Amino acid sequence: MDIVTSLVSQRAVVIFSKSSCYMCYTVKRLFADLGVNASVHELDQDPNGKEMERALSNLLCKSSSVPAVFIGGKFIGHTEKVMSLHLSGDLMILFRNAGAIWL
Repeated sequence: MDIVTSLVSQRAVVIFSKSSCYMCYTVKRLFADLGVNASVHELDQDPNGKEMERALSNLLCKSSSVPAVFIGGKFIGHTEKVMSLHLSGDLMILFRNAGAIWL
């Protein structure tokens, strides 16, 4: 769990993803289009990916599903929650409060 906690604390926006996941691609593309430079950790390509996946599962108290999005060190949710926040306008507020964007 320390590895996930450490990674999440290092950047304003962190996404745990899998390279073959289309929902992960959607979230990563959305963030890029919004001008957010997220730190992306591809669990299926990282040598510590299995360890990070187990840590996410323990941290989130369920089986790890990706993408797992953290903003400002806080777990925000998966695709559905991110899209809901985006549609309501609250996602940009979270980005601003975390220092991920300057607009």
